[in-house]
Amino acid sequence: MHKLKSISFLDSWIMFKRCLLISLRNPEALLMATITPFFLMLLFGTVFGNIADVGSLNYIDFIVPGIIMQSLGQASQHSAMNVATDMTKGIIDRFRSMSISKSAVLIGHTGAGVVRNTISSTVIIITAFVLGFRPHSSFVDWLIVVALLILVNIAISLLAVLCGLISKSPEGSSGLMFPLFILPFISSGFAPTDTMSGGIRWFAEIQPMTPIIDSIRALTLGLPLGNSLWIALAWCIAIIIIAFSAAAQVYKHRLS
Repeated sequence: MHKLKSISFLDSWIMFKRCLLISLRNPEALLMATITPFFLMLLFGTVFGNIADVGSLNYIDFIVPGIIMQSLGQASQHSAMNVATDMTKGIIDRFRSMSISKSAVLIGHTGAGVVRNTISSTVIIITAFVLGFRPHSSFVDWLIVVALLILVNIAISLLAVLCGLISKSPEGSSGLMFPLFILPFISSGFAPTDTMSGGIRWFAEIQPMTPIIDSIRALTLGLPLGNSLWIALAWCIAIIIIAFSAAAQVYKHRLS
């Protein structure tokens, strides 16, 4: 049993390095995943910041969590396209002829996606500081933010892997991930949910982006946290379990 676990870990590590190397050979995707959120932050901070009502908060401080989530959604499209490329160009068939763990492919793509998304998040936070982001949080608060972002990255990367597996083409997989780019706009990312009306407010309050964004905002700005962090953690864990289980089943089915 111990030997099997060691082999599985080694297979996953090799697949992770392969997927990460593929990403490094395509820096344009990561560049676009950081440039677009930068201009969104610049646009919202300078143009809409003068008309948005977020109380006593600086609007740049307010929108940073939403921009981070939007950048993660966009960066994850690259993960989905990589998985779809492997599935449609015969690379997986080569892996089938090798004695490697089936889960290694999924874990490798997920790990590479987490690294790419972490880089994107880091660039966004640095950009936010340049544009005037001034957090009021302790070291412990930042540790919680980092841990939450890693968990969110894993969940989004697994969703990207699942979309890549079920898509018929790399372009189609990118389209399946597009809702993750839109969801932050229909949340508390760019305006308080209590300023919204009707069904939009209802949807914004129940979707997973809102508690995640509220938690990051509260932790970085020293605001009351409430129960948003526990709801965010519950969403992340549920998505991770469901997405990984579904991806494993789809992967097994497509190989059979």
